[in-house]
Amino acid sequence: MSGLLEQIKIINMYSLDHTAAKPMLEKYEYPWEALGEISDYILEYGKTLSLEDYDHPSEDVWIHKTAKVFSSAYIGGPCIIGAGTEVRQCAFVRGSALVGENCVVGNSTELKNVIIFDNVQVPHYNYVGDSILGYKSHMGAGSITSNVKSDKTLVHVKSQDKTVDIDTGRKKFGAMLGDYVEVGCNSVLNPGTVIGKNSNIYPLSPVRGIVPEGSIYKTGGAVVSKE
Repeated sequence: MSGLLEQIKIINMYSLDHTAAKPMLEKYEYPWEALGEISDYILEYGKTLSLEDYDHPSEDVWIHKTAKVFSSAYIGGPCIIGAGTEVRQCAFVRGSALVGENCVVGNSTELKNVIIFDNVQVPHYNYVGDSILGYKSHMGAGSITSNVKSDKTLVHVKSQDKTVDIDTGRKKFGAMLGDYVEVGCNSVLNPGTVIGKNSNIYPLSPVRGIVPEGSIYKTGGAVVSKE
């Protein structure tokens, strides 16, 4: 299981050169440890952004001038929207959202307390809360992160066989997606889900726990290696 724990460390899940959150994430070992700092980091980082490059339409909101934000979208602070990103109709960015470059935040998609790396797509009816989505990850239409357990107890990160069990100390924890993760349509990523880089989730999957890197999470919960 030591290999599995190595896979889900920040240094192995993410290409940190593809996010403005790099200085913050480098301080931590596991990605969920950064969730409590996202809001404060955005506020401090936002103050360093050039107004030649970023619009500052409301308090604690910075939007790159090459980003496209539809008029029906709501952008709440603190929030940073990176270059070339498109925020589509009726998107609801509730705040504490650091959205990278060349991303798609789609119609009726909701974001809250998230780090979205560059080139990420959450394009259709997605909810992403208390989560980190790695470089070029993609969530299919209707797929969501569930960030609070039904019994409201603290979230644990567990391996599929339960030999790994990490108490995160957090009540709100959605999902950690590594680089190049593909999540199929209408899947639910349950609290504490951690998906290693280069993995695929079948559509309609209720996912829980750690999915190793380079894996396919199949219908019914079977996990197989891509190799």
